[in-house]
Amino acid sequence: MRPPTICDRTLLKLIDKQGLSQAETARRLNVSRQAVSQRLKELRGQQTKVTVAKKVEQVVDRKLDAIDQLQKINENANELLDLCMAWQRGDDVALQILESQRTNRTVRIGDEEIDAQEFKFKDPRELALKAMAEIRNQLRLQLEIFATLYDMKAVAEFQNAVLEAIGEVDHDVRTRIIQKLNSQRAIRSAVRFS
Repeated sequence: MRPPTICDRTLLKLIDKQGLSQAETARRLNVSRQAVSQRLKELRGQQTKVTVAKKVEQVVDRKLDAIDQLQKINENANELLDLCMAWQRGDDVALQILESQRTNRTVRIGDEEIDAQEFKFKDPRELALKAMAEIRNQLRLQLEIFATLYDMKAVAEFQNAVLEAIGEVDHDVRTRIIQKLNSQRAIRSAVRFS
């Protein structure tokens, strides 16, 4: 097979970005329309693998961002849980933090003024239970993220394996399947559900 004489980047720029027809693109590149058509078929066939790989890569990047965010939230929830449990046990450091939540007020009861201390906090057992529930929800979400990521990788690997097997048997059938998948993807992305 002869190496392509058409620069793929230029070809795709003219077709996709500038919206030129294949005939106009062929004139600008000084090649035949058939050469442009054939090269586009080859490129569009390769595009499915690239698209799947890019989508998986984007999801992996987002997953990592989500995991980082979950990690931060989890650290804060665990810190709050530790503090609540320490309050419950009567730990000196935790009680000192509790003291920082105290305000002194003067309260008038009849003619007499009394110094009163006001604490602004909930029952540490209730806060501990809420922190535990948050941690449990985070673990569930993390499991869902990993399961989705694994499923996407498995689908991409399966698709590549099937296309390679078909390509070994009949390269033209493989190319037609890829073109069909690409056209269906284009139709799905053009339709917006409301």
